[in-house]
This record gives sequence, structure tokens and C-alpha cells, in this order.
Amino acid sequence: MREQQMLDAAVRTFGQRGYRPASMDEIAELAGVSKPLVYLYLNSKEELFTACIRRESAALAAAVRTAVDPGLPADRRLWQGLTAFFRHTSEHPDAWAVLHRQARTHGEPFAAEVAVLRDEIVALVTGLIGEAARETRGPGELAAREAAGLAQALVGAAESLAGWANDTPGVCAGETASTLMDFAWQGLGKLMQGERWSPSAR
Repeated sequence: MREQQMLDAAVRTFGQRGYRPASMDEIAELAGVSKPLVYLYLNSKEELFTACIRRESAALAAAVRTAVDPGLPADRRLWQGLTAFFRHTSEHPDAWAVLHRQARTHGEPFAAEVAVLRDEIVALVTGLIGEAARETRGPGELAAREAAGLAQALVGAAESLAGWANDTPGVCAGETASTLMDFAWQGLGKLMQGERWSPSAR
């Protein structure tokens, strides 16, 4: 229980203040515990930050996984996953700041921890794109590498949109998910039908 309180306080402090400016003193004060107790549970600021990354990565991945109904078509599953992703990041803005802004900008080992989460989500989206291609049975064929590349682009766009949505008052998870579905899935639909952009066609 106390460890969760400390992690809650740490996520809030790291998310709002940043990794380097945040101090163990203010984290302990926010958690309502002594600084020696924080060090008893987690030996250093680096270990505390790593624990925050791991907990919040697991929570975000679980939110996306559990939202996806495997019995639905691929586009509906992607919609569910995106909506869950944006809902979670909007409801936990400090956690998303830790994962997306703080962890990535402070190098190893933090960036590697976040990469594990990203790889899991990219793998999920890659599978959905491949299944969508098989469901469509159109003239367009997607190679495995192409599906993986499209998934990387889609996840990158989702990450950027989550940051934008959290900084823009009044934007809800459903609206953000719709924006990305309109941009990506509509274009992907044409790709499945064999329509490809070419500079020579201009």
C-alpha cells in the first residue's frame, strides 16, 4: 500500500516537474512518508523512476489489450484499441508525460523500458493491419514488412496525438481516435484495394 502511494506521488512529481528537477524530498512529502522510507522500498531515484515507467507501461498496455474484442472485424478492434489508448492517456496525463516525454529524453535505461511497451503495441497493430488485409481480400497485397511499417507510423501518430490532446482543452478520447481512424484507416482502405500513391501519377 505504501509502495503504491510512493509510486503515485513519484509519477505525479516526475510527470509535472520532470525527472531531473524532481527530488526525493518532495516525492516523500507528497506521499506522506519519510524520505528514508522511500529509499527503503526503492534504493535510488533512478530505481524509483524505473519502477514508475514499468507500472505505467503495464497499465497502459493492459488498458489497450482488454478493450479489444477479438470477435470483431479488424477496423472495429483498432478503433477500440485507439479509444482505450487515448482514454487512458487523457485520464493519466502525468503517467503519459513520464512515458512519452521524460523517459525517452533521459536516455538509457529509461528509453529501453518504454521501448518494450511500444513494441507490444506495435505488434498488436501490425496484427490488426494484417488481419484487415486478409478480411478485405482486395487486389492489394500487404507484405509483412509493409504492415509492420504502417503499424510503426500509426503508433507514432497515436503517441503524438495523445500529447496534443492532453495539451488541448476539450478534446476527448473518442474525437482523437476518430481523427486517427479518418486519417489512417481510410487511406489504408484504398491501399487494400490496390490503390497506391505514385509520384509519376501527379
